[in-house]
Amino acid sequence: MKQLLMYLKNYKKETIIAPLFKMLEATFELFVPLVMADIIDVGIANNDKGYILWMGALLVALAIIGLTCSLTAQYFAAKAAVGFGTELRNDLFRHINSLSHTELDVIGTSTLITRMTTDINQVQSGVNLFLRLFLRSPFIVFGAMIMAFTISVKAALVFVVAIPLLALVVFGVMKLSIPMYANVQKQLDNVVLSTRENIAGARVIRAFNRQDEEKESYEKKNHLLKAFQMKVGNLTAMMNPVTYVIVNLAIVVIVWTGGVQVNTGALTQGEVVALVNYMSQILVELIKLANLIVTITKALACAGRISDVFKVETSIVDGNGADSTEADEIHADVAVPIVEFDNVSFTYKGAGDESLSNISFKINRGETVGIIGSTGSGKSSLVSLIPRFYDATKGSVYINGRDIKEYPLEQIRDMVGFVQQKAVLFKGTIRDNMKWGDKDAKDEDILEALKIAQAADFVAEKPQGLDTMINQGGSNLSGGQKQRLTIARALVKKPQVLVLDDSSSALDYATEAKLRAAIRENTKGMTVFIVSQRASTVRYSDKIIVLDDGVMAGIGSHDELMKSCDVYKEICMSQLSAEEV
Repeated sequence: MKQLLMYLKNYKKETIIAPLFKMLEATFELFVPLVMADIIDVGIANNDKGYILWMGALLVALAIIGLTCSLTAQYFAAKAAVGFGTELRNDLFRHINSLSHTELDVIGTSTLITRMTTDINQVQSGVNLFLRLFLRSPFIVFGAMIMAFTISVKAALVFVVAIPLLALVVFGVMKLSIPMYANVQKQLDNVVLSTRENIAGARVIRAFNRQDEEKESYEKKNHLLKAFQMKVGNLTAMMNPVTYVIVNLAIVVIVWTGGVQVNTGALTQGEVVALVNYMSQILVELIKLANLIVTITKALACAGRISDVFKVETSIVDGNGADSTEADEIHADVAVPIVEFDNVSFTYKGAGDESLSNISFKINRGETVGIIGSTGSGKSSLVSLIPRFYDATKGSVYINGRDIKEYPLEQIRDMVGFVQQKAVLFKGTIRDNMKWGDKDAKDEDILEALKIAQAADFVAEKPQGLDTMINQGGSNLSGGQKQRLTIARALVKKPQVLVLDDSSSALDYATEAKLRAAIRENTKGMTVFIVSQRASTVRYSDKIIVLDDGVMAGIGSHDELMKSCDVYKEICMSQLSAEEV
């Protein structure tokens, strides 16, 4: 939590004013029992109506002043808490976006969503309540005890016994409940994960008729969450009744001993009422303090989870080399491979075996490179190293003759256009989505990219053209339309290297052939990597890299590989006709 308090640095004024005004409110509240005592002992005892009215007016004035102080404190506390939550959420979002794919894979999407939303909201609520009550409640408790001593030392000894007992209950419950709330949040992650998977995979679940099994699985996770919440809820629920018992017993003792002292003349009736009021004030404040403790306990558990994310450092360090634009322009004119893998091996974090082993090849500028292999052979892993989504565990990857680790990440991502198999589009117009490739792209550039990607026809058929709205995830488009739009988005970027990671799998053979021809004819100088399981997709590439269980089984043209690579020959024989082979 200490690490997160830095987000209050821009709200120092609010964090001081809020508790101070709450203390000011509490100060006026402590005078109320004394005024009541005077009304009883002086006004009522002497039947002095004028004095009673005067003291009544004083009580109203204290209430108005207290209300004003309370509203002021509430305003500044809310302002500080909301500002704290906003800055924390922004910083956490930036930090998450700085993490590499490795860290995102390990942490998990569902838990990051929970920490970005539920956890931060809980911490924000904790900050708000803390600023309002962390001075007020203790001030009222100890202030009431001190005021009781000014009335009667003997009667006030009851406060000396009751307050430590109350503190023991409150802080004991807090100590026990903090780890329990952490378990609640972990289980909430599992429920969010299950919810996310069921919503995202609704069509698959229905296709396999697994609704009942998924409902049963979700109910088990939800019941486990309920069990954790009930367990911690039962513990924290004990706080109020136990504090009520202690305070009410103290009130009984005060009334009993006070009555005896009234009979002896040591106390007045008004002073006994004042003592009872002070004990009642302590009860009310302890209830507030109990709620504060529960909220703070949740906030501390959530703050720990947020801090854990901040502690995760990206495994991919941004290159500290100077901008290499000039060097790249020089290399463009000489025989320097645009992409080179030098004995590269790669293992996913937590995986036992290597996904890629000892991969070496050189690709020249303007070449089209096909990458083919069976499922799980490492095709996507290989191309993910080019834009440095992951770092090679062994060996080096070079772009334009420079180690990829020397480049600033921003520059690498500008040089490489990457199209994944799963087409991801964002809510907005087609034009907005295309401008992800180049925010300054003109409509002419966008239309040209759409034409190359074989998407111009269906976009032109839309009544609103480029202004056609795309739903979240592109749910109002077919799979082939989404893939063509994502390819066009990458082409708008005009990258040096274009990677198509099985991104035409939803297209028919004729459309795919037109797409390959258009890319080859209209992207002169652009190096294109085409990942596919279709031999027909890669057969006309300048070079074809064949992967087999993470090992490069061969590299060369179609004709060369048919003679030298048994793995490639087997793939072609199973997919192509005798004439095509």
